Amino acid sequence: MRWTMAGDNNSEIALITGASSGIGRAYAEALAPQCKAMLLVARDAAKLAAVAQALAGSGCEVHCIAVDLCEPLGVAEVMEAIRQKGPVTILINNAGFATNTALIDSDLDGELAMLSLHCEAAVSLCRGALPYMAEHGRGKIINVASLAGLIPMKGAAVYGASKAFLVAFSQSLAKESYKQGIAVQCLCPGYTHSDFHGRETLGGFDKNSVPAEFWSTAEEVVAESLAAFTADAAPVVVVPGEHNRQWVRAEQERQRAALDAQ
Repeated sequence: MRWTMAGDNNSEIALITGASSGIGRAYAEALAPQCKAMLLVARDAAKLAAVAQALAGSGCEVHCIAVDLCEPLGVAEVMEAIRQKGPVTILINNAGFATNTALIDSDLDGELAMLSLHCEAAVSLCRGALPYMAEHGRGKIINVASLAGLIPMKGAAVYGASKAFLVAFSQSLAKESYKQGIAVQCLCPGYTHSDFHGRETLGGFDKNSVPAEFWSTAEEVVAESLAAFTADAAPVVVVPGEHNRQWVRAEQERQRAALDAQ
């Protein structure tokens, strides 16, 4: 399915979670000229307001929803916004965080909150948006996962598992929804420049420990995500960056070799 807008150039309504910075903000900036309205969701009201101000000249009506999607009440508020301010035709489940701790040493409440955000919130918002998309015969859903959902990584057992859930969920959802005109993508970015790696939950992660060539900008990641919809056979799982695709291929070869050796 191609990345094209139905009707006029400002006919879409987009809902983007984790929209206050990084990949979420880059999606908002890229899509605003094509949308008549956007619902931007994040915890930080001040950062959301700054994004809305930056988009003021785009001609897109911006609604900011400052809630914590780890909490059921936060998810419920966004679900109600879908009903009142929709129909949402583009849904981007991007909100997330990571930890960098072995499970045995981890904070269980934090790990469970991560599952709630990455899995439960994403499923809930998809379920909220899908009936309206199906009724109108079109829609696009992007679930932002991670390379960690494709490649096992130390210190990221729950994070990787939650992102692997999004991969499998998106693949099945794509099969369920394509006849209704709904395209589903699971984006699996690698190291991306944003404030993601500076959060307290990552325990002082040193960005300099990763070679510069392994990093992408949020804008580069989003450009590849949106461009993937223009392919004749648009892939469900999108890995932006050739260096990341090589990494995934190498891991898949390693896994195949391990199976052959059994």
